[in-house]
Amino acid sequence: MKKALALTLMGLALAAAAGCGAKEEENKLEMIKEKGVLVMATSPDFAPYEFQDVSAGETKYLGAEIELGKYIAEQMGVELQLEPMDFSAVEAAISTGKVDIAISGFAKTPEREENMGLSNYYRAESSDGKDQGLLVLKEVADQYKTAEDFSGKKVAAQNGALQQSLVTEQLPDAEMEVITSINDGIMMLTTGKVDAVAVADAVGESYTENYPELGMAEFYFDYQSQGNVVAVTKGQDELLAEVNRIIDEVNEKGLYKQWWDEAVEQANALGLTQN
Repeated sequence: MKKALALTLMGLALAAAAGCGAKEEENKLEMIKEKGVLVMATSPDFAPYEFQDVSAGETKYLGAEIELGKYIAEQMGVELQLEPMDFSAVEAAISTGKVDIAISGFAKTPEREENMGLSNYYRAESSDGKDQGLLVLKEVADQYKTAEDFSGKKVAAQNGALQQSLVTEQLPDAEMEVITSINDGIMMLTTGKVDAVAVADAVGESYTENYPELGMAEFYFDYQSQGNVVAVTKGQDELLAEVNRIIDEVNEKGLYKQWWDEAVEQANALGLTQN
């Protein structure tokens, strides 16, 4: 009897210890600092937020949010390891804990708040109420003044992105074409396969700098952004608090605006030819 009781108590003690160990292992912030590496997921097809430069024969990742990721890692005293992937895979990677943070032009949405931890906002400049719109051929841009003008039109939107929801909710009579990258949408637009591509206004304006045949439609979605957010795995409160501390510092110093302006110049110089 005593032996059985002792074994039971030992089993409970081991289970408790294992539980404590699992809890410690789940503390991402401690793990990041121990290994000296911050792993960041991003979809580098969203200039000037994040994009690629392959002009020198090797891939370099540029963009305002890439600089933000570097700064977060620097302030944590670790190296940044980028994990580029399709946008639809970014959310899955952070939700399942395969990466430490995700920075990829994330807007704060109820769905994302349910599945991941979201940081404080950051943005380059204040909103003018035209945060989300549609790229169309410049010659017909003034023909798209209302949602009804997109009735029966093919509108491309990136899989899993805010724009996909906006098209679904605000352009119900349009035919949505789901794309994996903005570059795919631009190719479809310039070759006549779609009539419009739903984009953040800043992204659209960057493309119009390098594609003179494109322009932003007069119609804009009914959406006003407070900025973008960094995502962490749900429940990683210590990591989220540290990210928020750093973002607050970025906002106070106006660093993101500096990175944004530099990224716009770089994207324009490249002609947005990255893949």
